[in-house]
Amino acid sequence: MDKQQLIEAIDNLRREKNAVILAHYYTVPEVQEIADFIGDSLALSEMAAETEADIIVFAGVHFMAETAKVLSPGKKVLIPDPEAGCSLAESCPAERFAEFKARYPGHTVVSYVNTTVDVKAHTDICCTSSNAVKVIESIPADRPVIFAPDRNLGNYLRSLTGRENMVIWDGACHVHEEFSLERILQLKAAHPEAKVLAHPECKAPVLLVADFIGSTAALLKFTEEDDADTYIVVTESGILHQMQKANPSKTFIPAPPIDSTCGCNDCVYMKMVTLQKIHDCLLREAPEVEIEETVRQAAYGSIRRMLDLK
Repeated sequence: MDKQQLIEAIDNLRREKNAVILAHYYTVPEVQEIADFIGDSLALSEMAAETEADIIVFAGVHFMAETAKVLSPGKKVLIPDPEAGCSLAESCPAERFAEFKARYPGHTVVSYVNTTVDVKAHTDICCTSSNAVKVIESIPADRPVIFAPDRNLGNYLRSLTGRENMVIWDGACHVHEEFSLERILQLKAAHPEAKVLAHPECKAPVLLVADFIGSTAALLKFTEEDDADTYIVVTESGILHQMQKANPSKTFIPAPPIDSTCGCNDCVYMKMVTLQKIHDCLLREAPEVEIEETVRQAAYGSIRRMLDLK
């Protein structure tokens, strides 16, 4: 099938099977274009829980599909490529994290949504990059905190909240870890009118030169409301598709990684999701994400406590 035939076949399958397709901002543009919903990971899982669909196809990485299943246990959740993992989630194996947690009794465990379901099951309350400050500040100031898994986000939260009694797991996202401050400054010198937008998973020196720091959705919203014409975007390049659609007259420059042979910094796992894989998983209704119920319930508790803060 050519691309158009593939899109038509996907449309037919989703109608026949009462399915919805969720696509993360970091997937390739053609996947974003056929999705029913586009967003960041938790927002997509919440959307999925609210739909009447029987099948959820999560065009993203594995922990995202797990979160959708945690919130929608009665629905069939499919992931187009089960090998689409996440360097950040994989930097925090559940068994090692349980051992780490045991060394700090009395600490409240806060985990970023970019973790496996098994880590969420060891967590008191989850957070996203957009609500992390609110989550941390909901915990009494005299109660020590474990934050996992992203050290860059953890250090950023510590600087914002002043929580010196926060123990931070040593994990990171390969995309946000590899941006080059030197090359960003070179871009800024070449485009002095440009504003630098950065995700809080970036290293501290990169955040120091940013004009705005926020979650993926917050960065997109900022470009829609701000009056600048040019932006240097320091996060995964997939978001530029939505930024350009929302702001066709503006210029968006992807921030470069340390490797000078690359023009931008992509998540190899997100780019594994293709139209063909979406078609095939809908056709076969596999691979399906399944979670042992006691683990699901424990993970649900940590997510629910976060959602109850809204």
